[in-house]
Amino acid sequence: MKRIVAALAATTLGSLLLAGCAATPTAEPSGSPSAAPASSATAGPGGTLASVETLFGTVEVPQPADGDLTVIALGWSDAEVALALGAKPVAVYDWQGFGADNKGVGPWATSLFGDATPTVIQNVGDDLDYETIASLDPDLILNTRSAGDEAQYQRLSTIAPTISAPPGTGAFATTWDAQTRQVAQALGKTTEGDALVAAIGQQLAAAKQANPGFAGKTAVTGTKFGDAYGAYIAGDARWDLIEALGFVQNPPVLALETSGFFAPVPAEKISVFDADVAILFPIGYSLDELKADPLIASLTVVKENRAIYLDAEQELSQAFSAASPLSIPIAVAGIVPQLAAIIS
Repeated sequence: MKRIVAALAATTLGSLLLAGCAATPTAEPSGSPSAAPASSATAGPGGTLASVETLFGTVEVPQPADGDLTVIALGWSDAEVALALGAKPVAVYDWQGFGADNKGVGPWATSLFGDATPTVIQNVGDDLDYETIASLDPDLILNTRSAGDEAQYQRLSTIAPTISAPPGTGAFATTWDAQTRQVAQALGKTTEGDALVAAIGQQLAAAKQANPGFAGKTAVTGTKFGDAYGAYIAGDARWDLIEALGFVQNPPVLALETSGFFAPVPAEKISVFDADVAILFPIGYSLDELKADPLIASLTVVKENRAIYLDAEQELSQAFSAASPLSIPIAVAGIVPQLAAIIS
């Protein structure tokens, strides 16, 4: 499995690097790897690097006078997207608790920092350490997959141009491809961003084509957290990945009241998880505790061994949740064979 994952990740980055060879070269962001794609931006020092449409209007990103772009990545997986595009953020908000050893990103992405060591900002909820962010003197702040809080945006914008989600995007509902394009545009790397989206799209299409039995089968991506249960729906990257493989949402889930990309599941309606296949993972629980839950154990999809369990401490679950161009190949390589074993 490790070899398959490595090969998929290498293919993705290789496609991007090849695409970058045809781009118009300009100054690279500070600390970019020598093999990183040339930027598609053409503005010289002192000009405008990018003009990006966001939730809060158009944001202009000036070209740094010294040509070195200092980037802080605050949104979920923004750092991994930036790394995939050849930029090394000087600070990373560690949404998934990867820790300083992994430089705040998934272990599949850590090596792309090379010798650079970013400031890892611990996930402490809604509050941001604005003093630390300001002290790093960024030229650009990425916050594309986030709560979309306007007060937070206004405060960050006093520090540096801040790129939030595209217009019309709900809280934490920025899709991986929209996020990639948003970050790429902000970095002045639109050509490379399009190439990266195309490369991942081709991998998903290939997995779907190789498994025609997935088409039209019902699925759920469900979790237990606290004393509650929930199912993810369109707008959540985990469900969107499963849908991209050909599955459809279990109809009873769609009948629930929703909150953004999530549908709370009352205990008396736990049977909404009874789809053709269920991908289940705990939040704040161990995997053993999830499996021992009597309501989960009572499900037909569980009794008939049509449930896939993801351990929150394992790389596959982390990659599934990260939903970045660097993690999606890992999620596909780990989940698709399990889905295929059920849908046969």
